[in-house]
Amino acid sequence: MSPIMNIILIAGGSLVFLLFIIGIIVTVTSEQSLIEERLGKYIENEVQATKEKGERATPVGDWLETKIERYTWGAKIARDLARADLKLRMGEYLALMVIVGVGVGAISWYLGGQSILFGIIGIAIGASLPRMYVKRLQGQRLLRFNDQLADMLNLMVNGLRAGYSTMQAMEAVSKEMPPPISDEFRRVVQEMQLGIPMERALDNLFRRIPSDDLDLVIAAMNVQREVGGNLAEILDTISHTIRERIRIKGEIRVLTSQVIYSGRFLSSLPAIISLVLWLINRPYMMQFFNPETRTIGLIALSLAVILIISGYYIMTRIANIEV
Repeated sequence: MSPIMNIILIAGGSLVFLLFIIGIIVTVTSEQSLIEERLGKYIENEVQATKEKGERATPVGDWLETKIERYTWGAKIARDLARADLKLRMGEYLALMVIVGVGVGAISWYLGGQSILFGIIGIAIGASLPRMYVKRLQGQRLLRFNDQLADMLNLMVNGLRAGYSTMQAMEAVSKEMPPPISDEFRRVVQEMQLGIPMERALDNLFRRIPSDDLDLVIAAMNVQREVGGNLAEILDTISHTIRERIRIKGEIRVLTSQVIYSGRFLSSLPAIISLVLWLINRPYMMQFFNPETRTIGLIALSLAVILIISGYYIMTRIANIEV
């Protein structure tokens, strides 16, 4: 076979292989475009919000998130971020914990006379600060959701009595109510429109919002779907009950706020005084760690920590009144 024929065969084979690869790419891209087109109307708002916040994918964040998803505690972190409605990925959240921990640890190490013990304590405190912030956001969002729940039930009751279906009533809630309850019910409606059963969509809602009042509402809706009955009347009764519970909880919160803040102040006061004495009179505080008095000093510090934690726990339990 002549060299020209070999070149033609090689070129033809290469062209066929290239066309085969292009066909595969076009097929996969077309299927992906079809999926994106079908789901685009449901995720358009979320994508737009992400662009407005300037969020973008990062290789380190993608790698960390892939590794974290393999573990149970990774799912717990994702659940906590979802409950706080915090627009952070798991990798970014862990990176933030490391950065804050190292920063606070370095400051504590420097202010503590370059002591390794103070550096370790600072790292532990700094790493816990993002988690405390997430917990605070969770509590605030849960409180706002509970305050809006009674109005949401009234809106659903009015919609059901006007002839709406349950899904249409929840869609009206997602359009008429303010956040965060509108955002959560919008997700419920979107999940149901994508084919997820109502019971599972409501379970996902309760996983994001662990509210006792919401659990009562979801249980009533699931029972009504199984055995029948007047859902509007059931939700109207639950709405009245929730309003009374919210009123009583508000009164209890006002009456117990002094106890709660007193417990926080009294529990943090020994730590603040110890830190101030360490900075202004370090030899005095070193009496706890001198070789001659180290045993008694460590026992005294351990006993003080135990008493502080016990006192704070008792005061919070006194102020925690179940309704």
